[in-house]
Amino acid sequence: MSEPNSELVSCLEAVLFASPEPVELERLAQMLGAEKSALQPAMEALMAACAGDERGIEVRYVAGGYRMLTKAQHHESVRKFLRGLKPPLRLSLPALETLAVIAYRQPVTAPEIKDIRGVDASGVLNTLLEKKLITTAGRKDVVGKPILYRTTRDFLLRFGLGGLKDLPTMKEFEEMVRAGLAGTDGLMSGPESAAVPELPGLAPEPAPDPAESAEPESEA
Repeated sequence: MSEPNSELVSCLEAVLFASPEPVELERLAQMLGAEKSALQPAMEALMAACAGDERGIEVRYVAGGYRMLTKAQHHESVRKFLRGLKPPLRLSLPALETLAVIAYRQPVTAPEIKDIRGVDASGVLNTLLEKKLITTAGRKDVVGKPILYRTTRDFLLRFGLGGLKDLPTMKEFEEMVRAGLAGTDGLMSGPESAAVPELPGLAPEPAPDPAESAEPESEA
């Protein structure tokens, strides 16, 4: 019997790692454009590779599909670790829109956010401040001296970004949310997460200052 395709084995591992539920072999074959007969030995190879004592996860056949799980002997350690994690982040669509404006236009003031979104963002700004996704960045030197806002290191951590230079384009950001990727990480909740309207006034290609990304948020 020929050896399974190593790239296919790697691809299956990535898909199972990303999936929150068991994945049927038929679905994998359809998604990957591969023959089921080729996937079965690749899946068996992946299961065998994960079976060794040096691996902390295993691939099991559960409820008609394959799923990646932590091994039973490590469950107590995993439970202790999970209890110490931050709770999942839940953002409404207005909060996500406001966060996007700040991320792509920072530093930015509340009046400027209102001009872009068309609604007052005071309540949403307080929510984002409480969740430590944004922080204040001084005051703008204009009439009224409005407060400037920028994103924080927690924002980068929550969205898996190495720095502000890694922000996707606005089009990619909207497509990501429409596809539900933000929702799978607990970033959105509620019926408002079903659609993402375009945000007028935002540049299609952001050009933020990468140096800002390394700074921790300031204390209130």
